[in-house]
Amino acid sequence: MQPLPQAPTGGPTFVRLLARLADAGPVAVGPPLAEPLSRWIDWNRAVALSTALDGRPPPPDSDVPLFDDAEDAACAAARDALRRAAVDERAAPVPADAPPEFPVFRKRYVKLQQAMQATTGRLRGELRDRLPRVSPDLARLAEVDAAMERVLGPREYTLLAKVPDVLEIHYARLRDAAPAATDPARPGPWLDAFRRDMHDAALAELDVRFLPIDALLAALRADPR
Repeated sequence: MQPLPQAPTGGPTFVRLLARLADAGPVAVGPPLAEPLSRWIDWNRAVALSTALDGRPPPPDSDVPLFDDAEDAACAAARDALRRAAVDERAAPVPADAPPEFPVFRKRYVKLQQAMQATTGRLRGELRDRLPRVSPDLARLAEVDAAMERVLGPREYTLLAKVPDVLEIHYARLRDAAPAATDPARPGPWLDAFRRDMHDAALAELDVRFLPIDALLAALRADPR
């Protein structure tokens, strides 16, 4: 007897949203995480990861300040600032003298992505610097996180760079399906729908980019001191 195929299931919010914008249908069940990781991690990266897992953690750096409530609040404020930037982008005016073209929105979305990357990269590095001061186990976590960032960072950058392309497909589909506007400078509700979807995509991407930071914050908050 052959096993029945698994029905497609919902993936993470960001993936399901992009699938909807690209009109790609339900998100199918993917292979176990270990399978793609085995293809992404070459032998020298595997050695680095093994060293981080099994090696002796580096001694703590006493010059790095301890993590406290102020640092926690600073991380939350940085995230809120990025959320506000996405909200401000949705409310930003479009040219009133001509129909808006997608390159305008691509430029704005890429600018949001660059701000996310800069902020999350900085926060992730700062949090990793604080981990060794808590315990040897968290020192090892810092080493593992750094190794995983080196392995997955380039792939994450490449994949997220394709999000504007998905938004462009969605933009064209909404524009082509909309009835002709009486005033060419006012394209109608379809543009509002697109900007709402672009805003939702930006917030979902922000949540994805913050996943490693959320994990490091959870480790630091668990410090019993």
